[in-house]
Amino acid sequence: MKLIVRLILLAGLIALGIWSWGFFFPSPQKIIENHLRKLARLASFSSKDGNFKRLADNERMGSLLAQDVHVVLDVPGGRGQTFDNREELLQAVMAARLAVKDLHAQFTDIGISLSPDRQSAVVLLTVQPKIGGEPDWIVEELQFTFKKISDDWLITGVERVKPLR
Repeated sequence: MKLIVRLILLAGLIALGIWSWGFFFPSPQKIIENHLRKLARLASFSSKDGNFKRLADNERMGSLLAQDVHVVLDVPGGRGQTFDNREELLQAVMAARLAVKDLHAQFTDIGISLSPDRQSAVVLLTVQPKIGGEPDWIVEELQFTFKKISDDWLITGVERVKPLR
């Protein structure tokens, strides 16, 4: 009986140790997934949000971006736009926040590929932004590039994945 209790306690301690290790030392994939969830949350807003909250979320979004982030926006049917640094991108995002009443962003189908040296990653995902009172979701595939900079994973690039024809 004592042996069974000791084995159960030992198994519990091992499980707690494994969980603790994963919690305190998450994998790069988990960190990147958390950053993407945070980005989607910060990019989303409603007409009820005040300008202060929109500005604060915009600034928090900047903490996920590298200083020299390169973003290529190639909207179907529209003209493309390129941003080559964080400040320029955040200014454009803030202008969009003021021009649109509501936006709800959602990332799905997230696929993360780490480089062999585990210092960079390419993420393919589907973004589903619902803008204003539009009845349908817009669905686009995006490619994010992450790089480990000063012990954090920052976004260094974003571009639309063009569908095959």
